[in-house]
Amino acid sequence: MSRIGRKPVTLVKGVSASVSGQTIEVKGPKGTRSFTAGDDVTITIEGDAIKVTPRGLSKRARQQWGMTRSMVDNLVVGVSTGFKKEMEIQGVGYRAAVAGNVLKLSLGYSHEVNFDVPKGVTIATPKPTEIVVEGIDQQLVGQVAANIREWRQPEPYKGKGIRYKDEYIFRKEGKKK
Repeated sequence: MSRIGRKPVTLVKGVSASVSGQTIEVKGPKGTRSFTAGDDVTITIEGDAIKVTPRGLSKRARQQWGMTRSMVDNLVVGVSTGFKKEMEIQGVGYRAAVAGNVLKLSLGYSHEVNFDVPKGVTIATPKPTEIVVEGIDQQLVGQVAANIREWRQPEPYKGKGIRYKDEYIFRKEGKKK
């Protein structure tokens, strides 16, 4: 049985939820999100908690139980506090700046990289070597951060590139004479 699925999702203050069929819609101070669950689970609202229960004991129903509960929890967290990915840039001359709806990256190429910020995500650069990606959709925030990191992944010899704030880069020793 699912340990994650058993736990109810508590609605924090300022967040409301409504269920219609298999679709749950969550409204909060940061916005509105919705999720449509599969036919293998049932979503109910009991007081200030959302419960997810499987409709049978099949393997698929048990798989969907925990996944659906996690998705509903991500909806509640997204509309109440939001999600954030912090990244840092290391390398001589590497820097980032936001101009309108475009993130401009200088990453050692012969040209400047212009990254269009998608709708639903905000990007800030508190320092020229820091990038902060924020939004209410965890999947979208993570995908945008991964797309930015893809332009110059950290290399193992000097550690130059774009990395997540808490990421550890395994360093290799260079050639010896």
